Amino acid sequence: MSDNHVLEQELKTYDQNRSRLLVESEGRFVVISGEQILGTWDTYEDALQAGYNQCGLNPFLVKRIERVEEALIFTRDLPECQS
Repeated sequence: MSDNHVLEQELKTYDQNRSRLLVESEGRFVVISGEQILGTWDTYEDALQAGYNQCGLNPFLVKRIERVEEALIFTRDLPECQS
């Protein structure tokens, strides 16, 4: 798997289970590794710790379960191109 697809499976798993997660755990944080939902926690910190405890340094996703997801935009300053 290339770096461009890191967490692709975890995001797909979240999307496939989103409706159920919203009913059962809206506002909590879910931890997903591959196709497996490892559980939900009340805080990001608790979910992150659980992810490390269960997955070690293998990739896992921590995501807040929200009906309306906030769009996050990250930018970086790039030096101007010089000819």
